[in-house]
Amino acid sequence: MTWLRFLLLGLLTAVLFILNIFFGAVHIDASVVLDILTGYGIDDDPLNFIILESRLPQAITALLAGAALGVSGLLLQTAFRNPLAGPSVLGISSGASLGVALVILFMGGQIAIAGYEIAGNAAIIAAALAGSLAIMALLMFFSMRLRSELMLLVVGMMTGYLTSSVVTLLSSLSTAQGVHGYVMWGMGTFGAVSSARIPVFTLLVAVGLILSLLLAKPLNLLLLGDNYARNLGVRVHRVRNLLLLVTGVLTAIVTAYCGPVAFIGLAMPHVARMIMRTDNHWILIPATMLSGAAVALGCNVLSVLPDSTVIPVNALTPVVGVPVILYVIFRRK
Repeated sequence: MTWLRFLLLGLLTAVLFILNIFFGAVHIDASVVLDILTGYGIDDDPLNFIILESRLPQAITALLAGAALGVSGLLLQTAFRNPLAGPSVLGISSGASLGVALVILFMGGQIAIAGYEIAGNAAIIAAALAGSLAIMALLMFFSMRLRSELMLLVVGMMTGYLTSSVVTLLSSLSTAQGVHGYVMWGMGTFGAVSSARIPVFTLLVAVGLILSLLLAKPLNLLLLGDNYARNLGVRVHRVRNLLLLVTGVLTAIVTAYCGPVAFIGLAMPHVARMIMRTDNHWILIPATMLSGAAVALGCNVLSVLPDSTVIPVNALTPVVGVPVILYVIFRRK
């Protein structure tokens, strides 16, 4: 029963979202949290800041980032007919890493453009977004000249290897402080999006998720084969380019704001398929959104320990992702 599975997924995601707000490194009574959320007479500024400026934006970020990465993986796996395709395979995450490496390791953590300086998290976000979009533009260029999905996948992988080598070179030439800053960014976090940035982040991700839903029909037809899809009026090359654009934008935004979060995009489409037991993308796309959001929210809850120690998100996502991928590999032999 599809509606029951959707209901359970939705309830799980909602419960994890609530847990993200009520639990954290600092213990706050549930009644106090409710009073802060409803605006009833809490004058404690530190507690207000923790709930409204830290936990709530972090929960929203994890929800949207998990959904975006999960959908990106699903679109790529369908387009390339490869169960191991994911957002990082095409080199988009590597492009973001290269942009951040240039800023942190080479430019001292700030960007100067036409007399204006951007520093701190704003510089990192701008650099990651620029690097991701540059790689995406390169992939779009090759997509217009390569008719083979496999060759485009290889180009993406080679681009990722090239950017990784440049990042390694920059790391070897940088200071210890710069390398530390870059390593911390690479661990991934959902806590870097402040309440002031949430509206823009939400809008950008929401547009990408809506566009991915609009691709459900042509993706269902592509499952039947390119020739069959063409006979039914699908412009395969245009669909592939649009798919690359949607995936690239979603991955670029999430990587720019949250760092290179691993395994959610690779594993969650398989989780959605196992839960829903269908290849219909009208069902798979929203199911993958919920699955990715639930895993991201769960990892975010586990990343904050009661003694104020924060575990990097990328230390937890493989715990969920690796068993799923191994299961897929052994099941398909």
